[in-house]
Amino acid sequence: MSKSGTIHLIKLCVGAERFEDLTDWQASARAKGPDGLPRHVTRMWPKRADEVLNGGALYWVFKGLVLCRQRVLRLDQITGQDGITRCAIVLDPSVIRVAPTAKRPFQGWRYLAPEDAPRDLPQGRDTEEALPQALQNALAEIGVL
Repeated sequence: MSKSGTIHLIKLCVGAERFEDLTDWQASARAKGPDGLPRHVTRMWPKRADEVLNGGALYWVFKGLVLCRQRVLRLDQITGQDGITRCAIVLDPSVIRVAPTAKRPFQGWRYLAPEDAPRDLPQGRDTEEALPQALQNALAEIGVL
């Protein structure tokens, strides 16, 4: 997934405990923009927008583990009901599972270099039932996952 001049974003999936929580939310009308694509609205606009839009993805962290990613399609400027301009990160509806990777909590989103991004799960593994969260955390911590 690495391209020259590409950078990814990483973000905590707040309010979600499992991969399915994200996919269920993104299937709802509230999570979609007028074009029907899922989006995540944030206060800050990425300064490295050109690199994000050059094949970048948003990696989602669930309870201390990076579990999936979505390709960033575009960044839309939107104005909230409060009059504040924000950035809507418009995402590919396909959510790709990645090898569970431990990540400490942080606020907002961060940049993620392609060489530091978790690898995609091999075909077929993305439909396997997830291990219990505590076991995933323990295995990721020792580098087994």
